[in-house]
Amino acid sequence: MLRVQNLEVVYDDVMLVLRGVDLAVPEGRIVALLGANGAGKTTLLRALSGLLGVHHGTVARGSVTLAGAPIHRLRPAAIVRRGVSQVMEGRRTFAELTVEENLRLGAHTRRRGAADTLARMYELFPVLKQRRGAVAGYLSGGEQQMLAMGRALMSGPAYLLLDEPSLGLAPRMVEQVRDLIVEINRAGTAVLLVEQNAAMALSVAEHGYVLENGRVVLDKPAAELLADDDIREFYLGAHAAHSFRDVKYYKRRKRWTA
Repeated sequence: MLRVQNLEVVYDDVMLVLRGVDLAVPEGRIVALLGANGAGKTTLLRALSGLLGVHHGTVARGSVTLAGAPIHRLRPAAIVRRGVSQVMEGRRTFAELTVEENLRLGAHTRRRGAADTLARMYELFPVLKQRRGAVAGYLSGGEQQMLAMGRALMSGPAYLLLDEPSLGLAPRMVEQVRDLIVEINRAGTAVLLVEQNAAMALSVAEHGYVLENGRVVLDKPAAELLADDDIREFYLGAHAAHSFRDVKYYKRRKRWTA
């Protein structure tokens, strides 16, 4: 299990972003993490993947453990070798390199088996096989997202961290990405899916968390979150509130003044 316990993260020694977060991603499961912009979702992923230091962030309290062993003080490459790989928001492909060169770079922490994994990536993403010699910067947004996912999978991770994989994609491409997440999970890889598209995330996840202002404000099975009226109003429908808690406060006021 990949577990976060009482995690506090500070940037530049002054800005507290995560405030006692607890979260668990069981082996072989899909877990969704929902939250508006600024909730702390990307910071949490940085703590999991070891990238906090690049952004002048540190773990002030708490821990991140993998199979019971702490990993939050390790370098990113060491975390990848232990089986945790991240697909960043915005894809972050190497635009000047070809599709195949991007994929091969994803296996740089491995000593063997990269060729077999590359063949599996081409089976999972047929469009990448067709475009294997194309320069990554000329791919469509959906193709670049597939390339970023394939590159992360080249390290053979047990846990895949996905940061807003549906961002900026057309509805049909969002459906393809959703189906790929399910297929990746069926092959044995656990997924932590960070999304603002709650409908997509909760449709494939088994459990979900709602993060707001650096705190987990809701933690339920995904089916229960999808059926929750407050979640539906804030994340799935039109709303004027600025936060999930604002929705709950507004609804309480309506009941009190009725």
